[in-house]
Amino acid sequence: MGNLDSLTTLLDSVCLDAVDPQGGARRILHPLTLEITQGTVAVVGANGSGKSSLLRLIAGLVEPSSGTVTFAPGPPRTGFVFANPQAQIVMPVVAEDIEFSLKQAGLARRQRRAAALEILEDMGLGERADSSVYELSSGERQKVALAGVLAVRPELVLADEPTTLLDLANAQEFQHRLLNMEVPVVVATHDLELAAQAERVLVFEGGRLVADDEPAPALTFYRQLALGQHHRR
Repeated sequence: MGNLDSLTTLLDSVCLDAVDPQGGARRILHPLTLEITQGTVAVVGANGSGKSSLLRLIAGLVEPSSGTVTFAPGPPRTGFVFANPQAQIVMPVVAEDIEFSLKQAGLARRQRRAAALEILEDMGLGERADSSVYELSSGERQKVALAGVLAVRPELVLADEPTTLLDLANAQEFQHRLLNMEVPVVVATHDLELAAQAERVLVFEGGRLVADDEPAPALTFYRQLALGQHHRR
């Protein structure tokens, strides 16, 4: 895993706008100042509330419309896990996909195969190393996606609804791996069981951060918020 002793992610007065086809601007994230340090942070909220946008801002996949995203002591190696593993699996064979990630990380060619097999074995996919990715179950594909992320020894892991396509057993295994990483993890999720085991929970509504607390009070607030939205419909 990464070798940073500590990492602080700071979003300072960040806003994010999207331009619609008519040329108008729509605000995705309202002004936000937020500091994230070590540990696991869960981000919850309804669809379209800003969860995924927050992760993409931190990852540098989108630029803020205003404000800044900075890291101390410096930009980390970041691993991003998407809800659909097909969005990040690029090679047709399992081990080749991990080797591709290792190549991007700068590992010498002669070392990549052994390192890929070691990672896959740790993920319980050793016997699948030479399988086509198209033969894998959804759970196995998500494991391959995570293995590719871990291969680069990330110093920050971002996961966008990573258990959405998984059955209960695979979701619980994936959850266990996320919660036991030695680097900061920020996970956007609808899985309140996963969120309850994080160290901190952020609640978003309509592009605004409306709660930032320990899991129990934050999730109680979120349930009340969601129930209120349901009754207003």
